[in-house]
Amino acid sequence: MSNLVKGDTVKAHYKSGTYIGIVQEDRGQQYLIEVRAVLKHPLQGDLHNYGQTGEDVFFHERKALSFKEKMNVKKPAVHAYETEEIPPYDESLQKAIATYKEKLNQNSTVFSLQCLKMLEQLEVTHYKKNHHN
Repeated sequence: MSNLVKGDTVKAHYKSGTYIGIVQEDRGQQYLIEVRAVLKHPLQGDLHNYGQTGEDVFFHERKALSFKEKMNVKKPAVHAYETEEIPPYDESLQKAIATYKEKLNQNSTVFSLQCLKMLEQLEVTHYKKNHHN
């Protein structure tokens, strides 16, 4: 694994999402990373019972981290990002949502429909009003 330093552009897997960010600090086992774009939207639902719905399953709503929000990410989940320029945050978020919706629409299970409902709710309650920049 290469050693990353402050200012490096990275791809980081955090919780169930993937982000492009800038290393802010090396914290031993983790890097502090500032989010600049979303590559993969976090998964909806119960990650411990993924693909399931029902009374015993708590269906989690997970929103993507915001522009310039900071996250502590374990070093093995952080990789140098040299592929292309960092896309604008709003554009990357919309693309990540569209990709996730497309994947969910290929399955018409109760679980997929519940995930779609959560994503659409997030778009209305969080993304539309918070990211007009």
